[in-house]
Amino acid sequence: MTDYSLAFTALFSAFLVLGLLTKFYLASRQIRHVAQHREQVPTAFAASISLEAHQKAADYTIAKARFGLLELAFGAAVLLGWTLLGGIDALNQALLHSGLAGFGTLVPQLALLAAFGLINGALDLPFVLYSTFRIEERFGFNKMTFRLWLTDLVKSALVGLVVGLPIVALILWLMGSAGKLWWLWAWAVWMGFNLLVLVLFPTVIAPLFNKFKPLEDETLKARVTALMQRCGFAAKGLFVMDGSKRSAHANAYFTGFGAAKRVVFYDTLLKQLSPAEVDAVLAHELGHFKHKHILKRIVSMFAMSLAGFALLGWLSSQIWFYTGLGVRPNIGGANDALALLLFLMVVPLFSFFISPVLAQFSRKHEFEADAYAVSQTDGRDLRSALLKLYKDNASTLTPDPLFVKFYYSHPPASERLQRMGGSSLRTSAESGAA
Repeated sequence: MTDYSLAFTALFSAFLVLGLLTKFYLASRQIRHVAQHREQVPTAFAASISLEAHQKAADYTIAKARFGLLELAFGAAVLLGWTLLGGIDALNQALLHSGLAGFGTLVPQLALLAAFGLINGALDLPFVLYSTFRIEERFGFNKMTFRLWLTDLVKSALVGLVVGLPIVALILWLMGSAGKLWWLWAWAVWMGFNLLVLVLFPTVIAPLFNKFKPLEDETLKARVTALMQRCGFAAKGLFVMDGSKRSAHANAYFTGFGAAKRVVFYDTLLKQLSPAEVDAVLAHELGHFKHKHILKRIVSMFAMSLAGFALLGWLSSQIWFYTGLGVRPNIGGANDALALLLFLMVVPLFSFFISPVLAQFSRKHEFEADAYAVSQTDGRDLRSALLKLYKDNASTLTPDPLFVKFYYSHPPASERLQRMGGSSLRTSAESGAA
């Protein structure tokens, strides 16, 4: 190994260990902080959240965090196995000697990516199953049968093949055929693909997994339509999704892009909130559009992915990038799939340490959307809706502040309600009369 290879191995190892220790430290802080505040509802929420609900949220948070520690350790071991311990190298060599080389350069590379995805997915399955059928089941959130879970898995795999395989094949072809600036062409293709998915997702992909029916409640429809007209927002339609067949968690979202935008309510959300509260939640989502948060996020995604493709373009031509991660590059052959795999595994190690900056921007956007919702609807309705959602989703009211800075894309309940003037919170009974 060259000096560059050894240096990169040391850098990779250092960030792997440092990242793992940091994540363990943050998760441990979260567990301790939530456990310490389990026995008493915060004063600001005492009139709205029962001790039983507060303790359920604490136990749910702690259970997920403890399970997350196991996932972290396993994930680090798998990453180490794929890289420095020779997993990807062995898989690549096995495929090279399997006879696939006779089909040109593209087929063996696609086979490498497919085999990696299949093995990695299989390694993750026990964790997915335990999370769904033990943790979510224990706290009353999971509504899926094993058959539905298996059907979703098969559908997801098929969608991944039909949608993902062609775009990956095109990027690999560009890597091998478009010269030194291949990364610029690949970036343009990737961005075009993402925009296309935004358009196709609501009408083509999402209906494969859930049923969507037009909102039938005429009173609610009139309220929502009036709100959108007041905010100058047009949507393709208002739909209700059968989220209850998978989970008791509630949500509402906008999907689509441009003229294809539509509003989707989980059926669980409509059962939990009053019409005025649904209005307030929708106004929050409209606030994201009013402040151009969606556009800003798309532009940010464009910029970060451009930087990522440029970096990949440089790293893919450096021998030390492969050997420093325990992989022998193909001499005289194509290494594009190897470079892509290694890059996707390594980048999260380094990008984790800028996650507090990204999370801060996201929380700032949420505050702005809250403020917009309060300006368009009764702020008390938004506060009562948030309280119901925090309660029904068993979201802890007492997260660790440092954990929040790294992981929370939405501000904690106390901060959101304080920004909205949450000192005079209504009880559930009062808010339900809205």
